[in-house]
Amino acid sequence: MHPPFATAPLLSGISGLSHGFFGRRGGVSGGIYDSLHGGGRKSDEAGNIYSSLNAGEGSGDAARNIAENRARIAAALGAQWLLSCYQVHSPDVVTVTGPWTERPEADAMVTDRPGLGLCVLSADCTPVLFADPDAGVIGAAHAGWKGAIGGVLVQTLEAMERLGAQRGRIRAAIGPTIQQASYEVGPEFREAFLAQDGASEDLFAPGKGDRFQFDLPGFCARQLSRAGAGEVFNLGHDTCAMEDTYFSNRRRNLRGEPDYGRNASAIVLLA
Repeated sequence: MHPPFATAPLLSGISGLSHGFFGRRGGVSGGIYDSLHGGGRKSDEAGNIYSSLNAGEGSGDAARNIAENRARIAAALGAQWLLSCYQVHSPDVVTVTGPWTERPEADAMVTDRPGLGLCVLSADCTPVLFADPDAGVIGAAHAGWKGAIGGVLVQTLEAMERLGAQRGRIRAAIGPTIQQASYEVGPEFREAFLAQDGASEDLFAPGKGDRFQFDLPGFCARQLSRAGAGEVFNLGHDTCAMEDTYFSNRRRNLRGEPDYGRNASAIVLLA
């Protein structure tokens, strides 16, 4: 049985392409990574509960659990390999021509090769999946606020164009991420952000006291539209608020928990 996942209408139904936004359900990890309130839990012979689909190779979870969780994601999408970068909040994009054993440092990937599942990991940052169905080119990007304002989404579009995609045909789907109602920032964040992009003032709503609520997926969608992406879709799922469904680093910090799992967003050209 495959783990549950969400999809984007503008990427669904494309022949030869599979994608999904996976959360915390349907895996084998337990302990602090365990899903809440059931969610498909199961027990081993010792009575230990396992149900979390933590896909984060950088988390403190057992390597065997992460490997099994990622294998389940790959199987659900029909991918021969599931590839993720060592994400560093950069604008860097890797063109993937085959599977690797050592993760490159980058925050986005593009390919025109079938079977290679491009998987970005997140726990509040914004995942974006891309496809130009006519050219047979796909991409996946991890965009926290640093990567987003640094240009990772535009760089992904440019990397896809180098493989033969046309920008006006590219469809971009924004996956589960921290939404404005959950993303409280201080005045210093707002000032630093507006110093780099003064046109984003409307994305900061007044919050409590001197705080603001920042619309990160709104910023990503605006960047993609300004850059000429053909269609942009926002799933609208809030990783911080939807506790039963998604991992969230901000929620972890608010509760003082020692670690957190990573959500997976992946796309593949089927062989």
